[in-house]
Amino acid sequence: MDMVRPKRGIVKSGDRSEAIIIARMTEVGYIVLKPVSGQYRYDLVIEDAEGHFWRIQCKTGWLDYGDTVIKFNVSSSSHHYTRGKTDQRRHAYHGQIDFFAVYCSELNKVYLIPIDHAGKSNMQLRLVPTGNNQEKNVKWAKDYEM
Repeated sequence: MDMVRPKRGIVKSGDRSEAIIIARMTEVGYIVLKPVSGQYRYDLVIEDAEGHFWRIQCKTGWLDYGDTVIKFNVSSSSHHYTRGKTDQRRHAYHGQIDFFAVYCSELNKVYLIPIDHAGKSNMQLRLVPTGNNQEKNVKWAKDYEM
């Protein structure tokens, strides 16, 4: 029997990120729950050691600025068509999730970031010090790594 070869390029990066995030969360000891429907603003719910439940939005991160930061979007977008015009709207997650879980494939790492640490449109996690050694308001990737 011939080897069954997987299809390449058909899995969306978000689906891959979510699967890796679920595996990593399971490895570190969280109970992971997945909603049956995709209509919610969160992708997963985790239960921690104290029995608390947390809503998680999974995101795919990417390296930027010469591989010095991991960037990811902290809002979603939707397109509305009215009278022949397209209107793109951004939707923040504040009040609808508790954490972002971010997978960066270049580093093969997962980061868990509280929603309160995120801005309104995108966020970056710094991997190396800034050129001017600024420390204020810097979010270090190592502080959020799972």
